[in-house]
Amino acid sequence: MDITVAIDCMGGDHGPHVTVPAALAFQKGSPLVDLVLVGLQDAIMAELKAAGASPGPRLRVHQASQVVTMEESAATALRGKKDSSMRIAINLVKDGEAHACISAGNTGALMAMSRFVLKTLPGIDRPAICSVLPTMRGRAYVLDLGANVDCTPENLFQFGIMGACLAAAVEHNETPSVGLLNIGVEDIKGNEVVKRAAELLRGSGLNFYGNVEGDDIYKGTTDVVVCDGFVGNVALKSSEGVAQMIAAFLREEFKRNAYTKLAAVFARPVINAFRKRMDHRRYNGASLLGLKGIVIKSHGSADAFAFEKALERAVEEVRNGVPKRISQRMALLHPPKAA
Repeated sequence: MDITVAIDCMGGDHGPHVTVPAALAFQKGSPLVDLVLVGLQDAIMAELKAAGASPGPRLRVHQASQVVTMEESAATALRGKKDSSMRIAINLVKDGEAHACISAGNTGALMAMSRFVLKTLPGIDRPAICSVLPTMRGRAYVLDLGANVDCTPENLFQFGIMGACLAAAVEHNETPSVGLLNIGVEDIKGNEVVKRAAELLRGSGLNFYGNVEGDDIYKGTTDVVVCDGFVGNVALKSSEGVAQMIAAFLREEFKRNAYTKLAAVFARPVINAFRKRMDHRRYNGASLLGLKGIVIKSHGSADAFAFEKALERAVEEVRNGVPKRISQRMALLHPPKAA
């Protein structure tokens, strides 16, 4: 199938300086994917010219007169930026002109606009942010990572369904294991919300593993890890900080003296392999699950390589029909009432 992805070219810390080159690099490897570059036309055309490229049937430029800044509140952006690059990219998905959209812009604004324009799938109360994290066994899908600070047991239950559907679609594993993040693996641990969520997940028909702890995320104990947005965001940012600290410590130790500098030369192949495995850019692109459309959030500071990975994630979800899978699974749990 031909796939079209709308790109909010103005979002993120770098805007068109990153998004346009990333789009061009991605399309070289995916010639059957059409791209719509949404944003300030002069800025986009300048980047295309600098790269020696021009618009065409498979690479279109869609003018937007406004830009959502990283500092704006979600409410302000939703009410006052109806002609922003972010809003237009989402509208293209709603109107069927694009199969997915991607933005590196303001997360709160992206979630608010996406929920307002696309609406949530039947049976889903709140969309969730789901991202992939590397593990010792491969990778894990973790949600929610910040969209929903306060959650009910039903919300966590729905997150489990959505995460399992995404993992099943992308990893081609129809029974991914699902874990509920807690302060202990015992059933008696945790607050009442988590305990009730565990009961719901046990009766869901999912491959529910049970409670998992923070270190289980990176051990790869389960394919999917469910938590509320407060816990998930703290866990994500803490792990990013630890990774940066380890990298900094390694650099310091290898530069300590002449002997360690010499050791660094011989260790370079191992260091490079380690850096590649730990490169967070390879996992860029978080899914806004639970919407009637595919929306991918790129990290705001993403470079062209990282943004290209987010584009790959968007296409992957389109090809595997993630929203349809979630909708079908929720329909089994909530069959329509007889007239």
